[in-house]
Amino acid sequence: MFESIKGQLIDKTAVKAVVETGGIGYRLTIPFSAYTKLPSGGAVHLFLSQVVREDSNTLYAFIEKEERDLFETLITLSGIGPKTALSIIGHLEMGAFHRAIHAADVRLLSKIPGLGKKTAEKLVIEMRDKVKGVKTKGGALSGMDGIVGDALNALLNLGYNPMEAQKAVQSVMEEKKNETDLGKIITAALQKL
Repeated sequence: MFESIKGQLIDKTAVKAVVETGGIGYRLTIPFSAYTKLPSGGAVHLFLSQVVREDSNTLYAFIEKEERDLFETLITLSGIGPKTALSIIGHLEMGAFHRAIHAADVRLLSKIPGLGKKTAEKLVIEMRDKVKGVKTKGGALSGMDGIVGDALNALLNLGYNPMEAQKAVQSVMEEKKNETDLGKIITAALQKL
């Protein structure tokens, strides 16, 4: 149906953006993570997914094509609707989501709003085959999944938001590439939160 949209961003909130192109303003539902990445105004290029239901016709917009593709995969799974899929994408970066699926990290996934433990377990089972061999832009986190995962879980157990915890740990790992002391990584990440 719709692939993407280029136009002027004329309004944005935490859940929607309005992009004007060709004299028409399109209301687009966005993941929470896109809100902070979008500029305050000006030209934007977003990837779209259209979901048509009995009572609605909604355009979902994503900054990255991979996010849109993941959204479309998630909504094909039983028990995962557009709202839950949007929540997953809005609260976990792509690399962290793929690592959570590969590691069967139900605890991390169940911290996402709208995703309970049983749904997270089902998600891991259904998505495991679909994310095999997927290359992600994991950056510094991709090489040290064990210690990074432990640091991330420690911050989540302390009650920090998954997205904020993930960014803090990634920032620490970019600064201290050769650090292998879990305590030092957690301490440095806590200082960034």
